[in-house]
Amino acid sequence: MATILLLTAIFVVAAAYIFHEIVVKGKSCTSKVQLHGKTLIVTGSNTGIGKTTAIDLAKRGARVILACRSKQRGEAALEDIKKVTGSNQVVFMQLNLGSLASIRSFVEAFLKSEPRLDILINNAGIYMQGQTDDGLGMMFGVNHIGHFLLTNLLLERLKECGPSRIINVSSVAHHFGKIDFDCLNTTKSLGQGTTFMEVLQVYSNSKLCNVLFTHELAKRLQGTNVTCYSLHPGAINSELARNTSSFAQWFLLPVTTFFFKNTIQGSQTSLHCALQEGIEHLSGRYFSNCTVKEVSDKAKDDATAKKLWELSERLCGLV
Repeated sequence: MATILLLTAIFVVAAAYIFHEIVVKGKSCTSKVQLHGKTLIVTGSNTGIGKTTAIDLAKRGARVILACRSKQRGEAALEDIKKVTGSNQVVFMQLNLGSLASIRSFVEAFLKSEPRLDILINNAGIYMQGQTDDGLGMMFGVNHIGHFLLTNLLLERLKECGPSRIINVSSVAHHFGKIDFDCLNTTKSLGQGTTFMEVLQVYSNSKLCNVLFTHELAKRLQGTNVTCYSLHPGAINSELARNTSSFAQWFLLPVTTFFFKNTIQGSQTSLHCALQEGIEHLSGRYFSNCTVKEVSDKAKDDATAKKLWELSERLCGLV
């Protein structure tokens, strides 16, 4: 009996290890591309996969702009990244994606100080309800509208420096998302409520916005030297859930520790989309585990994507 229990335990541990190595860790970006003379922006790069993405890009010789909301956390990350990479081509610039005025101020300062922009990685994301400075639902405003405005204001510079790329970090949660335009028109949010399931639904809705934005953006970029991609980085053991309850964080700790990717593993698909040669013909597509994946019909619906684009333009004052 003891032998059977021991063999069972060994089998369970081995199976868990194999699952972690093959499923959780996933594929790695294999590109050896160097980025000397290139300039990149990574939003939300003071922590999580944004920070590890910035570290990898800095090691390749890029000039990396850390676009972060918190001045204190951004400057701390700047010192960390410089120390780890030995690069003096890393710069912190304050950017609050929950404020349209902050986004415009950031872009104005960037365009004045930086002659190039080769890659824009829209990485920042938030998981919490509330309102932005402009009265938008927090996750709609930060996860979608903020990056929508930022991207559009930087498009001309990206076109001038082509070939260039735009990377939108989404999530597998987009599969569960839906776009309620009646709700958006009346409340400027993707949903109401504060329960766990209600907040998760709004987050999923915002991630669907990321995929639809990329789908429509690719159509509008046809004939230019700019391509764009959306992606699922994997389930990441990062600070995204820092605004959830302490009980929820405690309850999920064993799961996130063993079954979630660390931030280095989680940055690989972002790096693949930013660096991999020969994927230009896949502009507008969605990636997971460094591989292009099919999405559901709702995530590539032309009419919904166009309607979301036009609503987004109005909400951030582009028209």
